[in-house]
Amino acid sequence: MRRAGLIDQAAESFRDEIVQGRWPVGEKIPTEPALVAEFGIGRNTVREALQSLVHAGLLRREQGRGTFVISSSELTGTLERQLGGGTRRQYLELRLALDSTAASLAARHRTDAEAQELRALRDHREEIWPAAGPEVRARTDLALHRGIVEATHNPLYVTLYSSMLEVFAAHMRDEESEDLDAAHRHHRELVEAIADRDPERALAQVAAIFAPFMG
Repeated sequence: MRRAGLIDQAAESFRDEIVQGRWPVGEKIPTEPALVAEFGIGRNTVREALQSLVHAGLLRREQGRGTFVISSSELTGTLERQLGGGTRRQYLELRLALDSTAASLAARHRTDAEAQELRALRDHREEIWPAAGPEVRARTDLALHRGIVEATHNPLYVTLYSSMLEVFAAHMRDEESEDLDAAHRHHRELVEAIADRDPERALAQVAAIFAPFMG
């Protein structure tokens, strides 16, 4: 029981490093010897505590490279398993529903600072598009849409959406509008509708963004 308790305590300490952003998503965590020294616990305890966070979907081990943070929420791993069998259309319908609601709420609740941040995310998305690969395009697009979710000021929505980013990213890599000019225009107008506090116009732009993919 004492051994299990030590592992649980270590796992909780490491989870806190992730949740508080001291171990950022996408970054490699300290090595096992460094964690032993920093937290004053045995190497086996460190290894088992880290493995529990791998199973929880927060960390990923990469042979020869180390252990990386892949999520700040344990919902991610659960959602990836539960949603793993969805069809392309089902994922699109889910994203359309979530992004539509987010756009409408953001148009009602955004701050002036958030409107400016959304413009910056939108402009960055458009700037990187010509030279970026599918992975970068997907993540840059999702960064904008996550920013819109944050502007809803609903922490439950932010947690849910953030936990689904890996699922969405995996299914976006093969999705690209044939009319890139129209796609960029709809994203520009979406942000401006939110900035203008116009929920109906924001909803229309989200619908226009997804329309080419819905068939």
